[in-house]
Amino acid sequence: MASLSATTTIADPEIARGEDSRPDYGTRLRRARLGLLVALTPILMLFVSFTSAYVVRQGLPTLDPRTNNLIRDWIPVALPRLLLLNTFVLLVSSVSMELARRQLQSQVALTTSSPAAGNTLASKGRMPWLVVTLLLGFAFLFGQWTAWQQLAANGFYVATTPSSSFVYLLTGAHAAHLLGGILALLVAGILSLLHGSLKTRSIVVDVTAWYWHFMAALWIYIFCLMKFVR
Repeated sequence: MASLSATTTIADPEIARGEDSRPDYGTRLRRARLGLLVALTPILMLFVSFTSAYVVRQGLPTLDPRTNNLIRDWIPVALPRLLLLNTFVLLVSSVSMELARRQLQSQVALTTSSPAAGNTLASKGRMPWLVVTLLLGFAFLFGQWTAWQQLAANGFYVATTPSSSFVYLLTGAHAAHLLGGILALLVAGILSLLHGSLKTRSIVVDVTAWYWHFMAALWIYIFCLMKFVR
């Protein structure tokens, strides 16, 4: 008795998981922004705790070992005028960072709609806003270092008074976090030199831009705190 057997083709579920299976640009961007929001939360809480300690320490008396009396040892620190210039530099860098973010996003949009137009736009010499932001970021950090030297020249060191300790703590913590943004800018620059994916560069710059704006707003808050709450 003859038996007929049909040949059955079973699709392999592991076939072709290339770029089609990757999240699209919008999904990747939203995930990156959400990750940034999560990362900013502990930074915000850190400076909230610094603010609380700053305000409480102002009105907290200490015991003078020579007289055994409670005294107030909080001496307001005269902030260097250079900090005003540093504030202006950081605000300008925030503007240039936003221009860099929008520049890359417009390039991604053009590349998606018309690859030829996107390539033509990329080939044109556009303003290197990332480089401008990077230089301004280094200028801000150098300005902070110079301001610390001016404080030391005026006799205010880290351990001179509780108020001077907080000035160094607040400005130093902010400078350390801003340095993280500069490192992110360097990563974006390296991706550009290595001709990395335009969308990946755009996501890196977008997240860095929002981080940079947060650092600018945080610095304005810190400066106002040190200037007016003394």
